[in-house]
Amino acid sequence: MSTLEEKRVYSNRQDATEAYVASAIGVVRVAVADDIVGEFALIERCVARDIAATASVVAVATDEDVIVCSLEEPGEDDANGGDGGAAQSDTKTFVETDFGPAIAVGFDGDDLLAAGPDGRVGRRSDDGAWEALESAGADLEGEVRAIDGDLVGTAGGVYRIHDGALEHAGLADVRDVSAGGIPQAATADGLYALGNGWLESLEGEFDVVTADPASDPGTLRRSHAVSGLEVYEHADGEWPEYARTSVPVVDLAYGETVYAVTGRGTFLAASVDAGESETIEGWRSRTLGVTDVGGVAIPPLE
Repeated sequence: MSTLEEKRVYSNRQDATEAYVASAIGVVRVAVADDIVGEFALIERCVARDIAATASVVAVATDEDVIVCSLEEPGEDDANGGDGGAAQSDTKTFVETDFGPAIAVGFDGDDLLAAGPDGRVGRRSDDGAWEALESAGADLEGEVRAIDGDLVGTAGGVYRIHDGALEHAGLADVRDVSAGGIPQAATADGLYALGNGWLESLEGEFDVVTADPASDPGTLRRSHAVSGLEVYEHADGEWPEYARTSVPVVDLAYGETVYAVTGRGTFLAASVDAGESETIEGWRSRTLGVTDVGGVAIPPLE
């Protein structure tokens, strides 16, 4: 599809899915449809470390606070558009939550969770106040690196949230966690899934693991993991190589296809052959003009 045709596709925003990217200069919104990466715009200036979304809210961990944006509020046309070739976009309002500096955010159902650089983990209540989640039986070991569902990944292992407290659940040097379907953890020495204890799925150093949030409990509808330049896909209990990238991927998300971001600010959309094999031929990509990317979030599709 030519650049002109792509611009026409994205002139109607109702046809696009919106992805949100956390970076050192702020939050970037990217319009995608299938494997086409369309318009993008910087919608909030901040030092964003991590990002998560539900169908109605986007939450961002920044150096100053956890900020949230409702996806249900009406926006106004931004006459200034965005940088780097981005087209006009709706203005989104992010508001502070008084958590303080944060390095990780996630959602356990509709509950917003956040972690600070000091290891503090909190849950935001319906009235907007933050409730501290204390560790049960042991101190929280190491920095928090990821939050997803009731899982908290740290340098000291995986913690699970139970009865308002954090309980150590094993492993070490955890880089990422995924709670969708089957609990999983990406660690310095392997990819693990929780069954009768933590069971190794793949050997090696893994930095990213994610699963489709629509996965039924105990199953994996879609799941991918990243080790170096290789992306693996869960398929029938196995983990074949799915695709490769030229630079490391720092996060993955799901929409109509698989989307990824690199630390250097390249947004990737997996290109899927329409034939029976449905094998990955490569990636379509777009440079967003940002650096130190911390993550990508896509509100779940209905």
